[in-house]
Amino acid sequence: MSERFRVYLSYILICTIWGSTWLAIKIGLETMTPLISAGLRFLVASTLLFALIVIRGVKIPWNHGERWFYLVVSLTSFSIPFALVYWGEQYIPSGLTSIIFAIYPFTVALFSFLFLPDEKITVWKISGIVLGFIGVFTIFSNNLTASNPRALWGMGAVLASAILQGYSVIVIKRHGHSIHPFVITFVPMLIGATILLSASMFFEDLSGIRFTPHALLAILYLGVFGSVVTFVSYFWLLKRVDAVFLSLTAFITPIIAVILGVLVLGEQLSPRIFLGAAFVLGGIAVANFAELNKYLKLYSHSGK
Repeated sequence: MSERFRVYLSYILICTIWGSTWLAIKIGLETMTPLISAGLRFLVASTLLFALIVIRGVKIPWNHGERWFYLVVSLTSFSIPFALVYWGEQYIPSGLTSIIFAIYPFTVALFSFLFLPDEKITVWKISGIVLGFIGVFTIFSNNLTASNPRALWGMGAVLASAILQGYSVIVIKRHGHSIHPFVITFVPMLIGATILLSASMFFEDLSGIRFTPHALLAILYLGVFGSVVTFVSYFWLLKRVDAVFLSLTAFITPIIAVILGVLVLGEQLSPRIFLGAAFVLGGIAVANFAELNKYLKLYSHSGK
């Protein structure tokens, strides 16, 4: 299997799985608190990752600089961002959550411009990001209202999560190139699980928690597939593709979520959804115009 094929396969896998996690999070929150749900998710994931690290014989670098790296990644990628997302999803619709989180590629582009001089922010990339955002907005344009009085705080929490995770990508891109993706995922995720579960003891009412079969399945799914498979793949890809290109997964996952809504919940597709999907896919093509053009020229040349 060529590396190029593995890149495409990993990208598709991330989009598909993360497109389903919004629904799984909602299911878990029906009988569990946000910090417990997120903490148990990462505890399951870090346990599995530790087993994989031992089996594969992967070394865990542990000098002073790397310990600080793990802590920063944990705070900006796992503990604080996921606490914010889980908390915010209690008060706003999942469609509105998707739109707000779609600010993520903009934050990655901004931080790339500031901290990654080797990654050029072109007009094509910015145009593609704008088109993708318009597409996500179009898909969920009828799902923008929230009746809960805490909705504004929920929206702010999701927005803050997107900004933190955008910054985290840049930190990993700059400082994590020599660390195995298993390790980049395992250590910060274990720290995140510890922080989230500890915080739940102080800030949440745990008396009403019920470990129903649906809640347990949601935690297992989010831990194994929504965390281990996706984050390992994401950090592996981050060593091989532009951060901005990888961040565009935030535009594709809402489309997957809509498709799952049709298949699982029997929801109806509307022309608005097809139009939004066209904007998203067009935006991704525009953002990667230079790369696609290069491949087309190579293909044309080889054809001669």
